[in-house]
Amino acid sequence: MEKLQCVIERITFHSEENGYSVLKVSARGFNDIIAAVGNMAEPHVGSCFNLYGEWKVDPKWGRQFSFVKSYETLPATANGIKKYLGSGLVKGIGPVYAGRIVDKFGEDTLEILDTEPDRLSEVPGIGPLRLEKIKKSWVEQKEIKNIMVFLQSHDVSTALASKIFKQYGNDSISIVTDNPYRLADEIWGIGFKTADTIAKKLGFGHERYERLRSGLFYTLNKLSELGHCFAYKPELVKAGMELLEVPERNINGTITAMLAAHDLNSELGKMSILPEDIAGPISLFSPEQEAKTMIYLPVFYRSEVGTARRLLNLLNASKTCFIDTSPEITASISSPVRYDETQLRAIQAAIENKVLVLTGGPGTGKTTTTLGIINAYREAGARILLAAPTGRAAKRMSEVTKMEAKTIHRLLEMKPPQGFQRNESNPLVGDVLIVDECSMIDIILMNSLLKAVPDNMTLILVGDVDQLPSVGAGKVLSDIIASEVVPVIKLEKIFRQAQKSRIITNAHKINKGEMPFLTDHDSDFLFAATEDAETAAERSENAADRVVDLCTNYLPRSLHIRPEDIQVLTPMRRGAAGSANLNMRLQAAFNPEGKSLKRAGIDYRVKDKVMQIRNNYEKSVFNGDIGFIESVNTEDNELTVIFDDSRRVTYDITELDEVVLAYATTIHKSQGSEFPYVVMPLTMSHYVMLQRNLLYTGVTRAKKGLILVGEKKAIYIAVKNDKITERNTRLAERLKEKSQGKSCEILD
Repeated sequence: MEKLQCVIERITFHSEENGYSVLKVSARGFNDIIAAVGNMAEPHVGSCFNLYGEWKVDPKWGRQFSFVKSYETLPATANGIKKYLGSGLVKGIGPVYAGRIVDKFGEDTLEILDTEPDRLSEVPGIGPLRLEKIKKSWVEQKEIKNIMVFLQSHDVSTALASKIFKQYGNDSISIVTDNPYRLADEIWGIGFKTADTIAKKLGFGHERYERLRSGLFYTLNKLSELGHCFAYKPELVKAGMELLEVPERNINGTITAMLAAHDLNSELGKMSILPEDIAGPISLFSPEQEAKTMIYLPVFYRSEVGTARRLLNLLNASKTCFIDTSPEITASISSPVRYDETQLRAIQAAIENKVLVLTGGPGTGKTTTTLGIINAYREAGARILLAAPTGRAAKRMSEVTKMEAKTIHRLLEMKPPQGFQRNESNPLVGDVLIVDECSMIDIILMNSLLKAVPDNMTLILVGDVDQLPSVGAGKVLSDIIASEVVPVIKLEKIFRQAQKSRIITNAHKINKGEMPFLTDHDSDFLFAATEDAETAAERSENAADRVVDLCTNYLPRSLHIRPEDIQVLTPMRRGAAGSANLNMRLQAAFNPEGKSLKRAGIDYRVKDKVMQIRNNYEKSVFNGDIGFIESVNTEDNELTVIFDDSRRVTYDITELDEVVLAYATTIHKSQGSEFPYVVMPLTMSHYVMLQRNLLYTGVTRAKKGLILVGEKKAIYIAVKNDKITERNTRLAERLKEKSQGKSCEILD
């Protein structure tokens, strides 16, 4: 192999997933800039490397140096040091301060940083605060580089090394060496496959218990991402064998050991299996019992059992009498609104019952009925709490009710790392809790909420059960209704004012399995066909082109709609009409230039619309929250996002995998949100996602206008496909069992 000593001048492309990089480098012995391609941990402009590989001629891109190994070296020249420090490697040093520091210390700069860092105070503009930040960051990046030297041959990126260091500090190398599978179990963003790659390089045995345990955790967590609370044992064994490539006996033995260690919970049909009851491998059960055995991660088991128990405790608790429950009293609630019979029945039920579910589609009066319930309790002097799963939903609830509404996390006073401060021992204070958008609530959050609801409180759950279920595991609202244990009022009548909206009438047609009206030109629901291309791929490309044109030309220029009021919703992340590609194109159209940080091939610019994609309790920002980048600090490699018009959250560059561009987002991620105008592509390239409840959910996100872009065939398939992907849950059965007096106690 040839050796190329070089400095990175420009990063043309870098994949966070596999490290594949296309670089422009200046190399010793060459006058011109050279293209170098190969796998490398996250590169920085100005970094010096020895690359080992060979020269190749690509048919499209020409002569390139294709490297298979890369080793970072320190820059030797003043200019190289200036680029190196100015690349954002060290917090507190950007291009400006890098220039000042190197102008002061020249080629001795790196030695000064190592041995006499306090001398940086001699540089104009570097005060005590910046000096401390630089010193701390320089030490940390050196430690990270030590980790990188250790992990470099294991295809681990700088970003992941930073996460490892943040989690374990100076113990990083010893922890990784001892049990690399801890990375997958304990650090978000590092999956089992990455940990497994490291473990193999370190010589971990294929059948080691740590590996099998982590692989089963990974499998169950992946299933939970699909909405499942548990896996049937045969399915888990099969998936484990495929992932881990070991015999069935190894998987069975690992499951048994994990049950005994309380790492898993298991149930056989309606009978709980206590770990101490297991005298041998679980495979000693009969084939019929094997097929019915359900394996839970403990958090989902406890959440499911706890939710059922708390709901029934509330139902069985005595009702505090605030209001005369006669129909005449209910009907005379002071309100300018005239309620129909079902709405009055809902208000009456909310007064009479300890727990109530109020459900219905758009335009059926859920909000009006909720206001009636609030008015009834408010007139009686009851203390009312309002909550919703997301910041946007809570804000909308506040605007409608003219009362404070909180996110569930704020209501429960989340304080990391302790968790929710409101719980059984410190319950909520109030008489009535009304929770909106309950179809979004997953089983873990519902359990946490119910723990904090005291027995003397009335609970009213409001939501549209026909929407997509929660992003997290479970189908809580659907299961509660299916149990027939909790009183349910379903609003079905579309009110006259709502009938004027084609969005609402079409949503109800879709929900009934009927094709929506697609012909009107002067309505709030428009259809833009892209069926003139021959292939599905071309039609998908056409749909993407049409979406971009509508968002950047027709809507803002012809209808004078502000770009920030437009949201693109799409069934999938991948493909030409998927959110990833549309985000890149819409960013280029709406916000092509400006101060930015680059992460995993994405430029995060000031004014970009972004979405949080995981719950981060330390920052109090949650999966699905949408905000705008307010500022970018290239000196400290940080940016600030403003959520809900007022809440500011700062991200380090290593944390940007928690944030994605949100000009376009998937319909799943849009749950609980309303947008003034929605543009939604729907083509045959989305075939695997074409389901009625997905289309219905997307349509009902639009408040003022919706443009459906794509193919009538795709719409027809979605409308007719009412097969909802089943989720493995037992909440409905648990509610039925416990209400009938059968034991279903949580395993402590």
